[in-house]
Amino acid sequence: MTPLATSLADDTALDLIFRTARTYSHFLDRPVEEATLRTAYELARLGPTSANCQPLRILFVRSREAKAKFEPALSAGNRAKSMAAPVTAIFAQDMAFYDQLKTQFHDPEARTWFAGKPQAIAETAMRNATLQAAYFMLACRALGLDCGPMSGFDKEMVDAAFFAGTNWKSNFICNIGYGNPAKLHPRNPRLDFDFACRIA
Repeated sequence: MTPLATSLADDTALDLIFRTARTYSHFLDRPVEEATLRTAYELARLGPTSANCQPLRILFVRSREAKAKFEPALSAGNRAKSMAAPVTAIFAQDMAFYDQLKTQFHDPEARTWFAGKPQAIAETAMRNATLQAAYFMLACRALGLDCGPMSGFDKEMVDAAFFAGTNWKSNFICNIGYGNPAKLHPRNPRLDFDFACRIA
């Protein structure tokens, strides 16, 4: 049997993904390649979701035309930094995610758990798409990218501009690129284990 220690991430990986990683508002003038976004998704899709439902859908706003379409939906505080970011991911959930369960989950009855049940659909889609978006941001960090997640935008405007005629609904947005360390603020504190956690 392989010793457990050999399967642990080393300090370099933990630093890259967690300890020294930061949330960025400003990015270097360096493009993010489509291949890197694809690789990040290939990693993120392996993270667990309930019944392997995978409701996350992502629209990457990168072109000048897409940015122009996106800009009016952004809050005043997020507009300039999102327009300057190489890529902004609109993390959305597919409200018809359960239609894919026939090929993605082993139980042939899984679709019936959701079809015609709007509360179950909404709760499952939001919870699992948010989880998947977090996996995606960590995958980006692992690949050397930096992220700046935000919620300051008009969801109805975004959905009308980009997702009309689909089952996609926006959740939150995230600027992605290579962060500019010269414009970082000091790291804000994090809650200690003994404050935030209990063991029962």
